[in-house]
Amino acid sequence: MGYQENYEAWLKDGRLTQEERAQLAAIGGDEKQKEYRFGGELAFGTAGMRGIIGCGMNMMNARTVMRATQGLAEYIKTLGKDGAERGVVISYDTRRGSELFARKAAEVLAANKIKAYLFSDVHPVPMLSYAVRKLHTVAGIMITASHNPKEYNGYKVYGEDGAQMSPEATAAVVEFIGKITDYLSVSGEENSPYILPVPQGVDEEYFKELARLTLSQEAVKKCGKDLKLVYTPVHGSGFLPVTRILKMLGINVTVVEEQTKKDTEFSTVAVPNPEFKETLSMGIALANRIDADVVFGTDPDADRLGVAVRDDKGEFIALSGNQTGILLLDYILTRLKEENALPANAAVVKSFVTTGMAKALCDGAGAELFETPVGFKFIGEKIKEWEVDGSHTFVFGFEESCGYLRGTHARDKDAVVASMLCAEMVCYYRYLGKTVYGRLQEIYQKYGFVLDKNVSIGYSGLNAMKEMNAVVDGLKKKRVAAIGPFAVQAVRDYSAGIRRDACGKEESLNIPKCNCVYYELGGGSFVCVRPSGTEPKLKIYYSIQAKDEESANGILAKVQKSVAELLGKEN
Repeated sequence: MGYQENYEAWLKDGRLTQEERAQLAAIGGDEKQKEYRFGGELAFGTAGMRGIIGCGMNMMNARTVMRATQGLAEYIKTLGKDGAERGVVISYDTRRGSELFARKAAEVLAANKIKAYLFSDVHPVPMLSYAVRKLHTVAGIMITASHNPKEYNGYKVYGEDGAQMSPEATAAVVEFIGKITDYLSVSGEENSPYILPVPQGVDEEYFKELARLTLSQEAVKKCGKDLKLVYTPVHGSGFLPVTRILKMLGINVTVVEEQTKKDTEFSTVAVPNPEFKETLSMGIALANRIDADVVFGTDPDADRLGVAVRDDKGEFIALSGNQTGILLLDYILTRLKEENALPANAAVVKSFVTTGMAKALCDGAGAELFETPVGFKFIGEKIKEWEVDGSHTFVFGFEESCGYLRGTHARDKDAVVASMLCAEMVCYYRYLGKTVYGRLQEIYQKYGFVLDKNVSIGYSGLNAMKEMNAVVDGLKKKRVAAIGPFAVQAVRDYSAGIRRDACGKEESLNIPKCNCVYYELGGGSFVCVRPSGTEPKLKIYYSIQAKDEESANGILAKVQKSVAELLGKEN
């Protein structure tokens, strides 16, 4: 059926609630809204599904959540009685509808006689991932849209290893979801004995796991109580876990009280994304008032950590995700080596769009670096692979989008453990009479300066994903000899799994496939173009290696101009 027919069928359906019917009646004269809401279906991929909240087939609402959960339930049934008995653990963040969607998911599972462990209050992504592993459930569900604007919510599914569900399992779930053509036919069972609370001890064990990962107890003991650290959860689920782990370690923390409220509108920020300095602005203002050393901020589901530190002039600068990742990687490797605790087969994992400086740091410390596509589930897969074959020991994983993981307690980004490590890193350098910013400059002096910058081009409408993928597909057909002042040394087409050098020689890429074009440039620099898998944005990643920041900025301007011409638009 077309969007008009779908719209009218929903509007006339007697199973709609009064609120749902009112929503649909309100857009009766808006053809664009009707087409957006009913001209397609909300896609369910390896990152689950994410969309704007509202009534319709292409929106995040109780109906689409229940349909997705019924598809998951059908998949779990194929795993036998054991799968239903082990059950699913469900968590949610502070977004609009999150608690309702979590409860509806639990009710659908219960109606299928599958155990549903439901957290009684908001819990972040890493605690959901940990709970899946601790309770040995067959899957997990996290209701969140991460750092997206307030109008969005989402639904992520985790496998039994605590990582986001594998592509193979996701494909099976999607097949079951597709068979449910009547969205309003899915029902749940309220007050069911199959809906259980998550045991209280799970949280306690999570914090114990994190405490075991500390690296500088002496420095924290000496400097932690005097450290002036400002933290903002940006109205999200990180408030209790982040403040708790810092206080457990004896690290002084001051919170931005106005942003501890569970505000579904995220009313004190433009976007609840700690990657942006503006999102940390209230924390920085408080830090300036109390003469604090560092500012932390986490997103609504507390899997991303943003950090601001004082520079040599005493002014706060917001570190990029790459810079925080470099500092954490350097700190972890340094401390493990100092304690003679770095495994001989130590391994670090990063996404291939994350800073090229990681290679130099790993080479310098004697750790092996591995690259994955964007998406922390791929880092989780490497951890699982090494646990099976014992070939490597996971030390640290990170992505440029402010996502970090130390330890194997969780298999997704963990801003709680990252907050703990960053706080003790500040203590460690203070213990040595240094600063975090000073250490970053030392790294640049030793390995050379790297400027990492990301640019996003926004798309809108029902065909946004199709249009973005078409742009990337178009790049694959173009022969590009140079970008800015750099010769293109090789092009990686990750959708085909092929690397082609400037002479035309091809080799296979041993990495999961994704729609992405990556240009290897001289001196270790690169440019990468890919469509976001979670929001309607075409993402362009620049990594420029140069002798200093001024030179890097000059080169970046030329590279960006060249890329704009390549895309046929300014960016």
